[in-house]
Amino acid sequence: MGTKRSKEGSASKRGKTAGWLLVVLLGGGGIYASFHFTNPPPVEVATARVRRGEFVMSVRGRGEVKSARSALIITPRTPDARIVKLATAGQPIKKGEVVVEFDPVTQEQQFIERNSDVRRADSEIAQTQAVHRIANDQDELLVLQTEYNLERAKLEASKQEILSEIQGAKNKIDVTVAEGEVGRVGATVKNRHNAQKAELVNLDERKDKALRDIKRAQGYLEGMVLRAPVDGIAVILPNFRAGGSFGQAPPPFKEGDRSWPGAAIIEIPDMSELQVEFRIEEIDRGLLKMGQPVVMHIDAVPDLELEGNLSWISPIAQLIFTTFPPQKTFPAKATIKKLDPRLRPGMSATAEVIIERQPNALMIPLKASLELDGKPGVFVQRGNRYERHTIQAGKRNLNDLVVLGGLTEGQSVALENPEEAARKQSKR
Repeated sequence: MGTKRSKEGSASKRGKTAGWLLVVLLGGGGIYASFHFTNPPPVEVATARVRRGEFVMSVRGRGEVKSARSALIITPRTPDARIVKLATAGQPIKKGEVVVEFDPVTQEQQFIERNSDVRRADSEIAQTQAVHRIANDQDELLVLQTEYNLERAKLEASKQEILSEIQGAKNKIDVTVAEGEVGRVGATVKNRHNAQKAELVNLDERKDKALRDIKRAQGYLEGMVLRAPVDGIAVILPNFRAGGSFGQAPPPFKEGDRSWPGAAIIEIPDMSELQVEFRIEEIDRGLLKMGQPVVMHIDAVPDLELEGNLSWISPIAQLIFTTFPPQKTFPAKATIKKLDPRLRPGMSATAEVIIERQPNALMIPLKASLELDGKPGVFVQRGNRYERHTIQAGKRNLNDLVVLGGLTEGQSVALENPEEAARKQSKR
């Protein structure tokens, strides 16, 4: 009997222990479920520290590097100018070097022909002058003959007293005829001399024209070779008559192309003074002043940061027709203070005009600032929670906002609204 009671007591104790274990497990599960379902896991949002640093207000524009001064190599007034030699784009050029050479064959032929015209004109003038000398000698002889006849007729007429009346009258008539012949010959000689002068003037004019033509041909021939007037870098300009695909920029000049008078083929920029030409949006025009500092970044040299000053602002807006309605921009220029040997005209660049600097300003990322109950505010991180804080906002730029009150350095603020992030998370 004693053994039986002992076994029953042990079984009863084990049952009680199992019961208590079941109660504990059920209670812990309930607590876990209550905590899990009533307190969802914390929302994960990006955060940033409130920091102190230099706050910079600036205006940005896109443009390209250009030279402050440059020399243009322009096609002379030469017909049929076909390029047979052209400097290499980007090649350093020294003053006096040949940068463009045209095909001289046509101009050489023209020069030979014009030279022949001059020699032909000289020959015609010499031949005409010889003919005139012969004619003048004959005229002088004819004038002497008529004058002699007149004097002889006068002599015969002076014998009137010893001759018959009829013969005397006849001699007077002979004198009158001789005088008329002298006048006629004189007039003929004078007219012939005038004709000779006119003929020589005409020949001289033809010779002068031939001389002008040969001078022009010589100028054309000398214009077949164009040399650099200054040191610099060769920039090959576009050939606007070369056509090309629709919507694409015309290709640059190349050897074999035919140019036209006045066409700019090469630009040689002065590398001693470079600047960035860029465009400013209309809304930012009122913030710019001459002399403001400018920070420039070159796309082709990403590790390079250049400093300069705003040297020019257009007083007139220019229209950009890539959008509708057309966009208004203001061209501006910034002169680069310290040049870099890697810089080349035509490189794309970003220019940032510094409007204002605030050293030791308390700042947060701009996207951390939210409108909370109609006021600027942020969500400050407290462990796994985010608390609303109203702030006093100052100036802002594209990235940062100056905080004048409501935050302290080192606090973590959310970069998005965690309440909205939680609602989005709960819908997943």
